[in-house]
Parts: sequence; C-alpha cells; structure tokens
Amino acid sequence: MTESPAPGGFLAGLRNPEFKKLSVLIGTALIDMIGFAIIFPLLPYYALDLGASPFEIGLVTAAFSVAQLAASPIWGRVSDHRGRRPALLVGLAASGMAYVVFGFATSIWVLLLSRLIQGAGGGTTGVLHAYVGDAIEPARRAQALGWISAATGLGVSIGPSIGSFAFKFGPAVPGLVAAGLCLVNLFFTWRWLPESRRPLAAGEPPRPRPKVAKAVISVVTHPRQPVSRLTWIYGAGMLGFSAMTAVFALFLNDVFGIGAGKIGVYFTYVGLLSFVMRAILLGPVIKRLGENGAIRLGTIALVLGLLLYPVVPAAWVLWFVMPLIPIGTALIFPATTALMSKVSDPATLGTTMGVAQTFAGSARVVAPLLATSLFQRYGPGAPFYVAALIVAGVGVLAFRLPAGITRPAEHVS
Repeated sequence: MTESPAPGGFLAGLRNPEFKKLSVLIGTALIDMIGFAIIFPLLPYYALDLGASPFEIGLVTAAFSVAQLAASPIWGRVSDHRGRRPALLVGLAASGMAYVVFGFATSIWVLLLSRLIQGAGGGTTGVLHAYVGDAIEPARRAQALGWISAATGLGVSIGPSIGSFAFKFGPAVPGLVAAGLCLVNLFFTWRWLPESRRPLAAGEPPRPRPKVAKAVISVVTHPRQPVSRLTWIYGAGMLGFSAMTAVFALFLNDVFGIGAGKIGVYFTYVGLLSFVMRAILLGPVIKRLGENGAIRLGTIALVLGLLLYPVVPAAWVLWFVMPLIPIGTALIFPATTALMSKVSDPATLGTTMGVAQTFAGSARVVAPLLATSLFQRYGPGAPFYVAALIVAGVGVLAFRLPAGITRPAEHVS
C-alpha cells in the first residue's frame, strides 16, 4: 500500500511517518524555546531583586550553559541505551521543574539551582538531533534540522514579549507560564512522538554502551576523523557566532552611538534573516551543493562577516554586512549536524550528538569571556578579527572533508 504524501513545500517530500515525527519535533523545539526566552531576559532583574552582585548575575547566567554542556553527552549516552523518547521526556520534565523553582526563588542560590536544573534539562538538544538522524532520510536531514533550528529562532523572538506581559501579573507568573508550556510539550511528546531507534532483531547482539569521556577525548586526540572534524567545525562556528552576539550591542554603541532604544531592531533583523535562511533557503542550497558545499560556503560567509564588521564606515552599510553571519551559521550548523549523523555509528549516534553539543556549549561559555575581554583591552574590532581567525583556522577542515563522507552505508528507521 502506497503512503500518501505529506502536504506543503519541503514537507511534501517527506514520507507520512517522517512528516508526523518532524512536525512534533518542530513544535517541541518551538515551545521549548519560547519557555526559555520567557525567562532569560528577566533573569538579571530577578537576581537584582534578590540582592545579587554583577559577578553573581554572571554566575547565574553562565550556570545554564555549564550544566548543559556537562549534561549533553550523558543524555546522548542515555538515549543510545534507553531510547530517544525517554530522554526527551525526562529533559522536558526537568525544565518544567526548573521554571517553577525560578518563579518562586527567594535567594540567589535557589535561582542558581533553577538555572542548573534548566541547563541539565536543556542538554537534550543532541538527543533531538539524534532523533532526526534516526527518523529522517539522509537527503532531507539538513533541511529538517534547518526547520527545527528556525523554530527555535522563532521561539526566541516570541518568548520575551510573553515574559514581559506575564510579569505584570506577578513575579512568579513568567516562571509558571514557562512551566505550563513545558507541561504542554511533555504531553505532546508523550502522546505523538514515537521512539525512533530501531529495536534489536531476534538474535542480534546488544548494542555497545558508548563511553562519554572516551568520545570527548577522541575528538581532541583524533581531529582528522570525520566525526571529530565535523565537531570542531560545529564548535568553531558556534564560537564565532557567540563572540559576535556577546559584543554586538557594545560594538553598535561604541562605533555608531546606537543605544538601548534602537538596538532591538538590529537583533530582530538578524533573527528574521536566520529564520528565512533556515526555513526557506537552506533546502535549495543543500540540494545544489550538498552538505559539504553548504559547510564550506557557510564558513566563508561567517569569516567574511566577522572581518567586515570592524571596517564598516557607516551604520546603514552594516545592514548589508549583517546577513553574512546568520547566512553562515544557518548553513554550517544544520549541514554539519546532518553530515555527522551520516558518518556516525547509529548505535552511538546520541553520544556523538551530545559530544558535539558539549563542544558547542563550551564555545558559548568561552566566547563571551574572550570577546568582551578583547573588546575592553584592544578595541571594538579585536573580538571580530580573533573570532574570524579561529573560524577560518578550524574551517580549513571543511575543505578537507573527503567527498565519500556523504555516502556511507547507514540505517534509517
């Protein structure tokens, strides 16, 4: 019996089971990021009300990323052994608990605890990527990941407005709203997202239990291996993007005198560019150039964007330079993740994706510290030049990926 095609655009190319799974994953990513974005802009104000110092605010802010990068490979290993679905469900439940704790926090240490729990729950990003690797045909994985990434970007745009509105009804309300969204997400995932990992056939030997520490060390000690190369490319891209965002407001204020009253439109512009690139343009680029070509083009765009920022002569010219960085990241991240799913052992795919998220999380922690330090000591252009140098240095790996990397034997459930 022939399956009827799924409706609409890129989704029309998906088989019905793929369409249903991807729809739930997109919805899950969107709602999850709305919940995150409800809380994040309010965090400094809550911390100030609890008497936090600037250092303590920084500590609370960074706690999420630290917990996330520590938890990511562990979640990946759990998903390889127990399944993707249970890991996603537990992660969502942990995030919901964290939001409730956030809403009723009465001390800075309780606020810190909420961020640690939230970061641990948010460490399932790699599991989500592994689910796509299990469930979506190889030719469509990059664009599927692009759609999920676009959904998270949309969530970032929607969440802050919801948080500001909810705060008018009391300081606990934004946390409770975010927790409610997690509960909705938990129900949708439990009800409509099936397990993606293929069950063992009769007589098939048990799958190996990957060792997280060994997987992390392997990326460092064997950088020429395909998975290691892709992990380094992913991490370097994240470092370049995070360095730019960390000093973006400082750069605009220092160079062009753009203050808080006008900065929002610039962030909105970058967010819209990223959404359009990932939701609409990524698919045609992948179809034309393949994942390898998309990674290379994205690396060039990201490096070029970082190099051009400091030499822009006027604010209006910046509007023509700003697209380069969201274009670069929109190509690098989904294409790298999709290619990683192709060259990884399906039995350890969750661990592989978790390790990649650990390197990306490390970049998100290091990049703001590095960028702001360079900005303060050497001027507004220094963070962009150093980030461009790092991305270009690691990006050389993208031009040395063997052509056959896209065509290994693999299993798709």
